[in-house]
Amino acid sequence: MPINITMPALSPTMEEGNLSKWLVKEGDKVKSGDVLAEIETDKATMEVESVDEGTVAKLVVAAGTEGVKVNALIAILAADGEDVSAAAAGGGAAPAPKAEAAPAPKAEAAPAQKASEPAPAAAAPVPAAAPASSSGAKTFSSPLARRLAKEAGLDLSAVAGSGPHGRVVKADIEKAVASGGAKPAPAAAPQAAAAPAMAKGPADDTVLKLFPEGSYELLPHDGMRKTIASRLTESSQTVPSYFVSMDCELDALMKLRAEINKSSPMKKTDKGEVPAFKLSVNDFIIKAMALALRDVPMANASWTSTARVLHKHADVGVAVSIPDGLITPIVRKAETKTLSAISNEVKDLARRARDKKLKPEEYQGGTTSVSNLGMFGVSNFTSIVNLPQASIVSIGAGVEKPVVRQGEIKVGTVMTATFAFDHRVIDGALGAELASAFKRYIENPMAMLV
Repeated sequence: MPINITMPALSPTMEEGNLSKWLVKEGDKVKSGDVLAEIETDKATMEVESVDEGTVAKLVVAAGTEGVKVNALIAILAADGEDVSAAAAGGGAAPAPKAEAAPAPKAEAAPAQKASEPAPAAAAPVPAAAPASSSGAKTFSSPLARRLAKEAGLDLSAVAGSGPHGRVVKADIEKAVASGGAKPAPAAAPQAAAAPAMAKGPADDTVLKLFPEGSYELLPHDGMRKTIASRLTESSQTVPSYFVSMDCELDALMKLRAEINKSSPMKKTDKGEVPAFKLSVNDFIIKAMALALRDVPMANASWTSTARVLHKHADVGVAVSIPDGLITPIVRKAETKTLSAISNEVKDLARRARDKKLKPEEYQGGTTSVSNLGMFGVSNFTSIVNLPQASIVSIGAGVEKPVVRQGEIKVGTVMTATFAFDHRVIDGALGAELASAFKRYIENPMAMLV
């Protein structure tokens, strides 16, 4: 009996993904554990392994296809001893939801849709049924391409498809928008007018009509941008946040940092001998936040409707800027790690984040976060709490200022740390206690070494 391979859910919140690359071809024999394909989610590219043995009978979804729904059929395996051509013809009656069907409550019951997100297209195996063009002929296109064309007001029948069998894909829509070479979609036909109203995105007519035609270009949202927008909208709408700012003197920390970096042992690499580690100010900040949460355990918590979740360890997320987006990889059990271990781990996480090679467990969850814009000269700012966390600290630049020490005015390097707290979990006094503990570690950094 043919074995159906479906789009896996690579994280608890994943609803669709892009099939970036097939690592097998039709006719190849595979066994359990062999890597079949690379799937791109909103913030990472991951390898998908086979759980069965057999021969690849058919690759249903072409490499490069975007917006493939979770559980949609992507390939068919022929079991050992089974005729490959028969398996390719007989497979596909899998549990993938039907394309473009009449409203079916069961098909909509899969992953819960957030209120802040646009209503997704009906889940469908690929290739999906294509919309009819104004001439009556069908234009084959991906669900993502159809949505982008609708937002841009393009007629799909006027867009040349570069995908398999002339299918219109995301790149074709972007090219048509950039060149202005596709004609506008015709006026809504009677049957289109009767269709259910779709949620409009930021690139709808209400916004675009405010700007002269030709004075802008459209940059369609990718999965990362939609996820960022959805999660931060959810946080701002549900979390009763408040903010606490604390000025911290950095002179002792900067001196200790220089001494530790100077004493770093050397290690051999392909580029010759290099220091085994090089601490940054941010490494001290991560450690200070972790130790502060250890010292104030009631603040190391998350909110649920029935209970506060008290965490046993401080898992500190570190905001990392990547091309046209942001991701927060997590240093697990940071209160137990040395500064050099934190430094090397953050460098590795940041590198793999920029390459979109993080695993979901490396950036999901966490108990707090650090966001540092000091390197841009920002003096202070506030951040949005990253659910399910209940706190985040925003770090500004270290600036030379007059400070009073033992009754004398001296010049010191001062950094402003601004905390955002979820008031459902962390009350004002508790938040101030955590901020004070953080300040103590920053101003007495030797305490982080013992």
